[in-house]
Amino acid sequence: MTPKELKDYLNRLLSQNLPISTMIWGSPGIGKSSIVAQLAREQGIDFVDVRLSQLAPTDLRGLPVAEDGISKWYPPEFLPRGGKGILFLDELNMAPPAMQGVAQQLILDRRVGSYTVPDGWFVWAAGNRKEDRAAVFDMPSPLANRFLHLQVEPDFDSFKAYALETGVHEQIIAFLAFRTTLLHKIDPQQPAWASPRSWVMASALHYVGLDLAPAVGLGAAAEFAAFVTLYKTLPNLTPILAGKGDNISFPTEPSTRYATAIGLTVRANDAQEAYNAFLWLSRTARAEWVQLFAVDLFRVMRAKGQMGVLAKLVKQDKRLQTFLQDFQQLIGL
Repeated sequence: MTPKELKDYLNRLLSQNLPISTMIWGSPGIGKSSIVAQLAREQGIDFVDVRLSQLAPTDLRGLPVAEDGISKWYPPEFLPRGGKGILFLDELNMAPPAMQGVAQQLILDRRVGSYTVPDGWFVWAAGNRKEDRAAVFDMPSPLANRFLHLQVEPDFDSFKAYALETGVHEQIIAFLAFRTTLLHKIDPQQPAWASPRSWVMASALHYVGLDLAPAVGLGAAAEFAAFVTLYKTLPNLTPILAGKGDNISFPTEPSTRYATAIGLTVRANDAQEAYNAFLWLSRTARAEWVQLFAVDLFRVMRAKGQMGVLAKLVKQDKRLQTFLQDFQQLIGL
């Protein structure tokens, strides 16, 4: 499933109050833990992230303490005591077998030592697969059989939605729209390689003019550098956003077209500028480019609280009426 589909599935588990232990499988860097943390924030519940590969069995079980001649286990402070939330056991299958054995008791019985997981808490876990070249251990079959197993794969549309909402640099988004295969590409010969997580880091580097290679690797960084030179050939987007783009043509080169569409999406500050860009593109580009642009534009305008104003402007323009039927759900008509 895509990251978006994963988020929707997990959200249903929360909304339907199904506390079934769930294991999320996927390559490193595609946002597994970020999605779970985001869901917890959106639901207004607590989130405890436990990296099992960094713990010893006593870190989870607790320490034995003599009390009235009896040894009792004192659980660690990071385990939840009440309320509602998600106890997230990350890097589960990177933990050694002894650690997985302790985690198994927590997952199967919702208790370990003298500690019991409170009602209202979901126990979820995540891990990488052997084919991802991760240093993982086999999961015991009794443990695996008690989980729901969700497989998530990198997906550019899911990344683009996240990137537009969080301010990832427009040139990063435009480049990956043109070279989607570089969204996630493990290079076993380099410590740095391209993933959704490393592209977000690369965006921070690019904003301050630093080389992207330490984040995404030499090959991806070189291709990105070549792509950035295309921005010198982009049409001037400022007059387009101001409604004065009548004499400006839509580029003919595919990579420059992606850059233009993403640039207009990111730079539209309000509904009027968004409408001007939408109208210009509908006049100068084929329908598939307008539709691609519209999906991203509506998402950004909704995040800025400008979707209602944009919908009114679009509804008043006959030229754009042909696009409304496909996007009625997106713009709330």
